[in-house]
Amino acid sequence: MTTFLFAGTIFAVFVAISLIAYVVSSVLEQAAISYRERFTDAAARNTADMFLFVDPQRLFMMNIVAMVIVPFMVFVISGDLFATLVAFALFLALPPVVYRRMRLARLAAFERQLPDGLTMLAGGLRAGASLPIAIQALVQEQPAPLSQEFELFLRQQRVGSDFVAALDEMEKRLPIDDFRMVSAAMRISREVGGNLAETLETLADTLRRKATMEGKIESLTAQGRMQAIVMASLPILLALVLNFLEPEAMGKLFTEPVGWAVLSFIVVWEALGFFFIQKVVTIDV
Repeated sequence: MTTFLFAGTIFAVFVAISLIAYVVSSVLEQAAISYRERFTDAAARNTADMFLFVDPQRLFMMNIVAMVIVPFMVFVISGDLFATLVAFALFLALPPVVYRRMRLARLAAFERQLPDGLTMLAGGLRAGASLPIAIQALVQEQPAPLSQEFELFLRQQRVGSDFVAALDEMEKRLPIDDFRMVSAAMRISREVGGNLAETLETLADTLRRKATMEGKIESLTAQGRMQAIVMASLPILLALVLNFLEPEAMGKLFTEPVGWAVLSFIVVWEALGFFFIQKVVTIDV
């Protein structure tokens, strides 16, 4: 009887563990599929906006390999499970940050090239060319990303898209105040007429003056931005030095609940300090 009960108990435990493993594996499988779909969709959308023709599936595989290899290397080198989890979380959150930085860099490059492009458009219009012909000349002469965006604008019109609709699509891809002014000028000129060449020349001069003012402000606030970087980096460097000099004492920060609380307190106040300094030195023109 006892043997029968023991065997029944073992069987029940085995069934329970099997069910739990099945449920956990199903949840993990669904989470992996959902993550892959979100990653590939975001990669396809972001790379298309930046005119980068890269296979999203290949990017996904590279991301998975990095998420496995880098935390494994961190664990092998340090032997610290907390550092391994931090490395895994960083690589999990890294792709959106990379996309955002690349997009901001592209928008900044477009903004720098826009005054010269407007001057070229105005010159073409004054020479008697129509706006599409002037834009085509801009596409041939100007570098990317300015030429890429205006070339896509022309292609959309060639396949049947309306001028205003193509301009609206371009404005969605380029959420920049400077280009919104250009878009408004083109839209108004097309609807009510007017000297578009003179308007574009005035806009180009205004944007150059704005860029000069922004450069001066950036130079004057460089010291404040450097102070924010130093303030955020100094505790990290100090912790590394102390961990090298006194590993036993510093190890309690990563293994004891009180140490975790201290680290959380430090991270929160460091982030707040960095955020407020950035807000102070960020001046919109």
